[in-house]
Amino acid sequence: MRAEAFIVKGVPQIESGDDLGNMISELAQLVDGDIIVVASTVVAKSEGRVLRLKDIEPGYDAKRIARLNEEDPRFVQAVLDESEEILIENPFLLVQTPTGHICVNAGIDRSNIRDGFVILLPEDPDRSAKNIRDSTGKHIAVIISDTCGRPFRTGQTGIAIGCAGISVIKDWRGEKDLFGRELKVTREAIVDELAGFANMLMGEASGGTPVVIIRGIQWQDSKEGIKSIYRPKEEDLIKKALKK
Repeated sequence: MRAEAFIVKGVPQIESGDDLGNMISELAQLVDGDIIVVASTVVAKSEGRVLRLKDIEPGYDAKRIARLNEEDPRFVQAVLDESEEILIENPFLLVQTPTGHICVNAGIDRSNIRDGFVILLPEDPDRSAKNIRDSTGKHIAVIISDTCGRPFRTGQTGIAIGCAGISVIKDWRGEKDLFGRELKVTREAIVDELAGFANMLMGEASGGTPVVIIRGIQWQDSKEGIKSIYRPKEEDLIKKALKK
């Protein structure tokens, strides 16, 4: 297998209502089998998922948590509004979003947006990915990516928060290792690996390169979406420990 990845050049500042799939198709010569990785921030902008802080009225809990974390209470209120469950309040907000994604500050971004505004995550990243995929008219896969920290490790990496047309997990269970032993545990998080690969090209600052094409990877068609990557509640031991 040989794979290549390249940025899509010329992506403009995205505004609400922009058709990302059509835009990508015009800027890149897509071929069947490509994987498009799109940063969640531009997807959110195209869907109007931008808030003005001065329009947010913080409540009691937002003000309380803001004092603990030396944070803007309006920002904290935005995080609470986008959260289904709070796992950690201090020294930062670690929450679970309605889609099942666990992240700091509900993934709300204050970078790459003008002062006084914040960018929320897409409301339904799987649906966003499907819309982009359908708009291209090609047999491709789409991954919506975001950067996220990891427990036990310093630094952030790209992960998938939504996808369309691609199997999330490659299940190696039942296969044999080099010595003929049956694999019993290994399930490879394909979409996260691809998102991390693309994130190296996107960068984190002012590059303005939020779309990456990965070509040459063999992937399996699927309609399952991202939710199968999240551990079932009864198996998530770390989440249980945090809640205690």
